Parts: sequence; C-alpha cells; structure tokens
Amino acid sequence: MMPIELANQETEELRESEDVLFKIMDDISSFQVYKNDIYLRGKDEDGNIFQICFDSYNFLQWIDSEQLEYIKEQLTKYIKQK
Repeated sequence: MMPIELANQETEELRESEDVLFKIMDDISSFQVYKNDIYLRGKDEDGNIFQICFDSYNFLQWIDSEQLEYIKEQLTKYIKQK
C-alpha cells in the first residue's frame, strides 16, 4: 500500500482529471451480495439513483479490519474539525 500522503495527492489529481469518472455516493440505501458481486445502491451528489458493483473477492482483499479502522480514524478527525 502506498503512503497516505501520496494516496491523498493521487486522489486529488484524479478528482481533477477529465479522464476519470468521479461520482459521490451521497446516500447509501441498500446493500446486496449476489453470486460473486457486492452491490451498493443509493443516490449520487445530484440526487440520481446510483449503483456500484464490486467483485466480492477483491473487495474483501482490500477492506479488512485495518482499512476499516483507518476509515473510522479519518472520519473522527473530519467530524472533530466541523
């Protein structure tokens, strides 16, 4: 995994790139697992219905307790800044 500073810089560059589709899932309303896929459904930043699908195996490789703990830490920092 790359250092956090580089990942954050890369994320900002990708957000500004015209070659990358960047969507915000603003509201997650449902979750489903079907065969080898994980589906998250909700609404995007414009209020349109939006669904994203992940390969279950790859999702579990990336999202483990270490990543979940990092997400919680970053969210806590964000909430405290508000």
